[in-house]
Amino acid sequence: MPEDNESYYFELGSTGLKESGGIISDEWLNQLRGLRGIRAYSEMRDNDAVVGAILYAIESLIRQVEWRVRPADDSDAAIAAAKFLEECVEDMASDWESFISEVLSMLVFGFAPFEIVYKVRGGDSEDPTRRSKYNDGRIGWRKFSIRGQDTVARWIFDEDGNVAGMVQRVEFEEVIIPIKKLLLFVTKSERGNPQGRSLLRNSFRSWFFLKRLQEIEAIGVERDLAGLPVLQVPPEIMTSKATTAQKALRANLESMIQQIKRDEREGVIMPAELDRDGKPTGFKLELLSTGGSRQVDTDKIIRRYESRIAMSVLAEFILLGSDAHGSFALASSKTALFATSLRAMLESMAATLNRFAVECLFEYNPEFDKTLLPRFDYGDIEDRPLDELSTFLQQMTGVGLITPDAGLEDALRSAAGLPAVDIETAQFEDGEAAEEVTG
Repeated sequence: MPEDNESYYFELGSTGLKESGGIISDEWLNQLRGLRGIRAYSEMRDNDAVVGAILYAIESLIRQVEWRVRPADDSDAAIAAAKFLEECVEDMASDWESFISEVLSMLVFGFAPFEIVYKVRGGDSEDPTRRSKYNDGRIGWRKFSIRGQDTVARWIFDEDGNVAGMVQRVEFEEVIIPIKKLLLFVTKSERGNPQGRSLLRNSFRSWFFLKRLQEIEAIGVERDLAGLPVLQVPPEIMTSKATTAQKALRANLESMIQQIKRDEREGVIMPAELDRDGKPTGFKLELLSTGGSRQVDTDKIIRRYESRIAMSVLAEFILLGSDAHGSFALASSKTALFATSLRAMLESMAATLNRFAVECLFEYNPEFDKTLLPRFDYGDIEDRPLDELSTFLQQMTGVGLITPDAGLEDALRSAAGLPAVDIETAQFEDGEAAEEVTG
């Protein structure tokens, strides 16, 4: 027991989160603070092929996971509560798969806030706050509505530094959403930061240099194809004493030489080098030929930065096969580690749903026993390879640690995508039907 001192029952310190007026400034890089960070991560997601492939792989794997409701125990009360939760999921305005897809936006921005909208289950009603498949008067979910990360103006904190709500700004209006109505998913909890930490944060530096290197490489290729244009002009238009007309001519010539490219519009109209009397006009245009292959292998550097981006989220396997390196064993180990990281994401998503969605829902339906609350659970992220499973079973049955039975056969058939055994029509070695044997 703590001593009889009030300080034991109150917080004396703080998390250290850098926050002022609800604005979080915990990010030390200015480019990734606030709305600038949202835009930077959006550009990474939308414009970079490697980042897009990583996010697509994560979303594809997570969206195919089966979510289920697990009752607290085998009692009738627990099963009834689980059935009610399943009904609430099926009775929502949007489907569960679309909701999971919206949740995964937290991978890009670090967090994904949803507003929980409830309804009274009032049957076939024109009122959307009462429209439902059921007519029992209970409180159910109408929808989990995403609140765009770029519309979050600031956060509201209580005296203990906990999040009490969110202020959303849409156009010129602000709306306060209390924490009781918020379903906040974050990739990582650090110092109580409600904005989490983007999955792309560690790859930002590599992406920053990769983007500029690709631009430089494209310009270099273009110049190699077109050559370096050199324009000689009369000296008087380059001096500080040039007239207004000469300055305008110089500006036009500078714009023209910058736009010389190998495309359908290539071509230049220039004064002749000599006038009618054979005297130099001062104008001459020529192209310097390329010096051959460049000293820097930009392709190698670009591959290095792409590898760093994939490495930051344990997704190097997406680059295997793009060059002469890599093996099946290496790919298998990397994909297994990647799947483990995805299970951690699923565990975090399930914990948020159970803590802030399920518990609040049953608070509004007091007829259910609060000690028998059902929970959301998720299935396997990937199927175990059949060759590994068969090798394991062969070894275990060989030493007598596993005895084959009907349940094991059903599980194996399910893993292999084979139809289940129909006991009424199954044939045995003697050719008799199973029903005749049992009869």
